[in-house]
Parts: sequence; C-alpha cells; structure tokens
Amino acid sequence: MKGYETLRPAANITRASHVVLTANDLGASREFYSGVLGMVVTEQTPSALYMRGLEERSHHSLVLKRAPGQGRCERIGLRVLSEDDLDALSEHFTANDIRFDWAQVPHQGRTLHVSDTVGTPLELCASMDEAENLLQRFDLYRSASPQRIDHFQIAAQNVERAMRFYMPLGFRLTEYTAKDGTDEIWGAWLARKGNPHDIVFANGRGPRLHHFAYTVRETHELIHVCDVASALGQAARMERGPGRHGIGNALFVYFRDPDGHRIELFTSHYQAIDVDVEPMRWDLSNTRRTHLWGLPATARWFFEATEFAGVEPAEPEMQADPVTLERFLATQ
Repeated sequence: MKGYETLRPAANITRASHVVLTANDLGASREFYSGVLGMVVTEQTPSALYMRGLEERSHHSLVLKRAPGQGRCERIGLRVLSEDDLDALSEHFTANDIRFDWAQVPHQGRTLHVSDTVGTPLELCASMDEAENLLQRFDLYRSASPQRIDHFQIAAQNVERAMRFYMPLGFRLTEYTAKDGTDEIWGAWLARKGNPHDIVFANGRGPRLHHFAYTVRETHELIHVCDVASALGQAARMERGPGRHGIGNALFVYFRDPDGHRIELFTSHYQAIDVDVEPMRWDLSNTRRTHLWGLPATARWFFEATEFAGVEPAEPEMQADPVTLERFLATQ
C-alpha cells in the first residue's frame, strides 16, 4: 500500500456524494426508503425518485430510476470542492490516458463521468441544487431518520489496482484486510472526509456495488428501524445485524430494498484525520473484523452484490474467501 498516497493531490475530492440505482417499481422503492427507513423524498417524476437524508442540503444522495429487470447501479457519485477541481481531474485523467466524458445530469452542476481501473462507473460534480434545510425539523424524523450518505463498498477483482486509482487522488488507507501470512491486500478502506471510509474495496467478482451506507444519529435508531420494519411487515428485508464491525468500529444494520440493493445504516465510527497514524491491519481469517461480537456474516452477505449497468464483472484475481457463517458453523 505504501507509495500510492498523495497528500496534496491535483484535485480536491471531498466525499462520497450520491448513488444512482435502477428500480422496477418506484412506488415500492418510495415505501421502503421513506416509509420503512425514514428518508426524505425531494422529488418524484414518472421515471425517477430523488431522495436524501435529514441532514443533507443537496437535492439528492439517492437516485432511483425506473427500469424493468434486475436492479442495477448506474454510477456512484463523488463531490469535489469546486469547478476548478473538475478541470484538474480532467487534466489528471488525460495525462494518465484515462477516458472520461462530460455529462449533463438533472439537478447537478457540470458532471464528469469516468470509470476507475477496476471498471466502477463514477460521476463527479462540484454542485447540486439546494434543498430545504430539515436538520431541525424534528417533527419529520421517523424510523431510522438517516442523516447523510457516508460511503460505498465495491466488490473488486483486484483491490490493489483500485487503490492505485484512488490514492493518487488524495484517498488515504485507514484499515485493510490482508490474506493471512502475506502482504496481499484483500480489502481496503479509503477515506477523504476524515472518517474511516468514503469508498471500500473488497476482493470478489467485480466490479459490483456491495452496499451504500447512511449514518444515523444514535444507536437506538438502529433498533427502532428494525421494529418499524417488522411492524410494517418488512422484517424479511433485514439482512444482517444489528451488530458492531471490527473495522470502522461502527454499529450497523443492513437491509435489502425491493430490487435487492443493499443499504447499511450505521453509527459510532471514528475520526481518521492524522496522516501519521498507520493503517490498521486485519487478517482475512479474523471474523472480528466484520462482526466484533462473534459470528461472521452469511455467504449471501459476502458474495451477493448489485451489478453495474453495462459492466461485465470479472472473477477475482486473488483466490481467498472470507470465513462465512456457514463455514464457521461447519467447523464447530
């Protein structure tokens, strides 16, 4: 991992910004994200649903586009500080022979489209339309009351190849998982905004979107959303948790939406600002890295993910599987 870092990159990418997914039924999606989880609907058209968290002033952090068939992810979004940073990125990509395009996207300023070195489709923008400030509209808080989008996790066929794309752009490695007894990186947690991660890459068939994550204010909201989901007959959408991760230290619960997309709600992660702190290493066989309280996740959680539209996933180049719940119980 050493040698990839750039502490003063040519462009200032500030954070994970938004995700664009496809959905078969926007009504079912709205009922799940707003009615079950408690997110805010900014706008709905016949073909798209725009949503955000209670803390977010930008028009959207989640876009669902109506499309038949299996749910896909069109792009994940990153914000940059200014329009000048978009120009600097275009110069960086040109100098490194990375193809990119400029795009017109509703409710966003000038937007740059590019794919990273493992094929993840990205869009970067410096501005969005501004939405109503709901931070202190406590009368609107319900269920989990998600506050803001925080990070993405991507299944990648070659994690180190992905790192070589992001770290020269100012992303820092905070924690990583390595194949036992080696320095081969199985998973990398990369940060821009000063907490443990904005984007995570984990070894697997990819690229595919494993999950996107929103913060909540307090621990009890993770319990409350599970109660709400159960009361609404949506308990089957809870895939994992509540629990606590070893990596990142967060308390979490995972859901699957009506199209199978995975969303994490979490709280209690830590700051990762000082650059002289060494990244934390975890062995792949250490089940505490994904679940500090003991039992590992199921095979479904590790191996199922959303494909990107128009991108054919490749098999992982590293042959190393995590310890799943099924594998763990078989050894007891």
